[in-house]
Amino acid sequence: MFGSAAAILAASLLGSVHCAAMCGGFVCFYTGSALPGASLVRAHALYNVGRLISYLFLGALAGAVGVGVTHLGALAGVGHAATIVAGTMMIGWALATFAVQRGIHIGLPSTPQWWQRFLGGALRRLGGRSLAVRALFTGLATTLLPCGWLYVFVAAAGGTGRMVDGMILMAVFWLGSVPAMVAIGMGAQRAFGPLRQRLPALGAMTVFVLGILAMSGRLVLTSGLTTHVH
Repeated sequence: MFGSAAAILAASLLGSVHCAAMCGGFVCFYTGSALPGASLVRAHALYNVGRLISYLFLGALAGAVGVGVTHLGALAGVGHAATIVAGTMMIGWALATFAVQRGIHIGLPSTPQWWQRFLGGALRRLGGRSLAVRALFTGLATTLLPCGWLYVFVAAAGGTGRMVDGMILMAVFWLGSVPAMVAIGMGAQRAFGPLRQRLPALGAMTVFVLGILAMSGRLVLTSGLTTHVH
C-alpha cells in the first residue's frame, strides 16, 4: 500500500518552481503597488483560495469524465481505463518536458489570439478594483491559463474515475504549490534561482514514474487516494 497523495504532493512541490515562473506575473498584477501589510497578506490568501476553488472545480469535472471513461473501458473489457488514459498523458507530458530541457523543439499548440485578448481585457477591467477583488479573481482565473503542468494533474484527477477523488487529488496538488506561490507573493522569488533548473526535472521524473505505474496497472487510484501496487 502506497499513499498516492504523498506522491502527488511530492511531484507538486518539486515542480512548483514552474508554477512560480508561470504565475509570478499575475501575482505582481494583483498586488500592484500595495505596501507590505495585513491587506497584502489577505490578498495572497484570497489568491490561493481562488486557486483552490478553481482546482477543485477542475478535479470534479475531470473525475466525472473519468467515470465515463471507466464505464466505457469496462464495456470493452478494459479495467481501470481512466487510470490508463491518465498514465499515458502523464508520460507524454514528462517526455515532452525532458525533450524541451534537452533543447529539442516540440511544436505544441499555442494559445489562440482571441483567448489571449479575452483574458487580457478581463484583467484590464479589474485594474481599478480593490486589492482583494483582484487577488481572488486572479486565483479563480488560474484554470484558464494554458499550463501543461496544471493539466497533467487534471488528467491524473480524471484517472481516479471519481469526482470526489478527483477533487481531493487537485487539492493535494494545490497544497504542494502553495509554498512557492506564497514565496513569490512575499518577494522571495530569488530563493528559487539555484532550484529553477533542477526541481522541474525532478517533478517531471516523478510524474513519469507515476504514469508508468498507471499504464502498467500497478497504480490504481481508489477512494481516499490510496494506491494499490500489485
